[in-house]
Amino acid sequence: MSSTTITRTRHRLLPDARRVLAKPFLPGEEVLLAGPSRAGDLMARILAIPEARVGVLLEDVLGSFSPRHRAFNEILERHFQLVAYYIDPTVFVSPERRLLIGAYFTHEYSVEAAALFNPSIVLAPDQENLKAGERRFVLSLRAIGEGHLSSIEFRSGIIDAAGDLTFDPPGPYLVAGRRTAPIHYNKQLFSTKLTELGAGNDIAESALRPLSDKFTLADLEGSLGELEKHGPPPAVWFQTVQIIRVLASSNYVTTFPAGSALSERVIFPAGPNETHGMEDARFVRFIDDSGTATYYATYTAYDGFQIIPQLIETEDFVTFMITTLNGSAAQNKGMALFPRQIDGKYVMLSRKDRENLHLATSNDVRFWKDGTELCRPSKPWELLHIGNCGSPLETEAGWLVLTHGVGPMRQYAIGALLLDLEDPRQVIGHLPEPLLAPDATEREGYVPNVLYTCGGLINGDQLVLPYGFSDTGIGIAMVSLPELLAELRASGA
Repeated sequence: MSSTTITRTRHRLLPDARRVLAKPFLPGEEVLLAGPSRAGDLMARILAIPEARVGVLLEDVLGSFSPRHRAFNEILERHFQLVAYYIDPTVFVSPERRLLIGAYFTHEYSVEAAALFNPSIVLAPDQENLKAGERRFVLSLRAIGEGHLSSIEFRSGIIDAAGDLTFDPPGPYLVAGRRTAPIHYNKQLFSTKLTELGAGNDIAESALRPLSDKFTLADLEGSLGELEKHGPPPAVWFQTVQIIRVLASSNYVTTFPAGSALSERVIFPAGPNETHGMEDARFVRFIDDSGTATYYATYTAYDGFQIIPQLIETEDFVTFMITTLNGSAAQNKGMALFPRQIDGKYVMLSRKDRENLHLATSNDVRFWKDGTELCRPSKPWELLHIGNCGSPLETEAGWLVLTHGVGPMRQYAIGALLLDLEDPRQVIGHLPEPLLAPDATEREGYVPNVLYTCGGLINGDQLVLPYGFSDTGIGIAMVSLPELLAELRASGA
């Protein structure tokens, strides 16, 4: 193990199955076989309930579930509206029956039922009303529920000058954001991504040609509608049009109620590339040349067959813009953005070949083409592969990069690299031994023998290192930054 002084704190964040979302539920939605709609049959049965019975049934539902959800009646009404097309427009539906229908088409989903792990930590946007030496932080978390479905949660708290952390109590509810289409799509990036997805053909070109450089979802649907009416036979355009619509719906905006607490907000998979989850978000507080802070996070979208790197952007942790990452360097897992531009370019770490660390630069935060190999696994504890553990941290000695390495028995441990400040392609130091590995209390869990983080925070002379252990829970370690930097400088590349 590394000789750097490391202290594990008392903090433990563990999954809580009581934290549930009220999500739409469509009976049979998981069944792929053709046949009559179970949802339609269910609607007919609900409509047959005598009106005098409706109020009694609704009262029971509200009594059992409204204390578990914020604005529960509004949720039921929204879910009713999702299935209202099953009802003949001439049929009157009372307000009580509308809510009862909404309840039949709703279910609770426990987002943390299986695991809570792989955190990243950044300074919060709001640093007002704090005592001297205190700073407010945001911790992102990967939560896993039924079906191994990953979503993104948050916690908040305060860290003082001595490194003592105090977490805010989690809010009593969980809320999912409202999804909307982005205001505009970038035609060039959209076309580039279609090519990467294997749909850069004449059909796609004819659909995009009438569109402006910045177009809306309505513009796109109008063009696709014309193609479908006046273009070649459906057998020719169907697959390309399907890919175009999947790409469009993979770029979206999620907005949470302003009155919700940060710890109540869940970024739940909403795009077609995320049907099996949003994995390992690496948040970074990015400062542009004017000093303005924007929060970005790279994460892995998984649809059950392939993984796609995507980007989250927010300024306030209330509204989040989700977009695809494009270019030959934006492949595979583990992309992590540097917290500022270097020589006028964005810089990103990646593991595009699934084994080695790479470094890419770009003029556009969403397009990554140029990449060079940065580091290969060379130490015994990382020989299977090496990857980053979050965005690099700027120090006077260089860019501190937390890494993960996989060794014997598929044990994951956390290590570190030191890169040159001016030219991060130059590796100054590479720890010969792990900085942190699972101890006896951390090696058992959903996936044993794993220690992993998605980003740390520098607080004075300490590195605050939140980490997930065995894909089960989260711990916090405090690392002596001067000792770690000295060890890295002495290690060499």
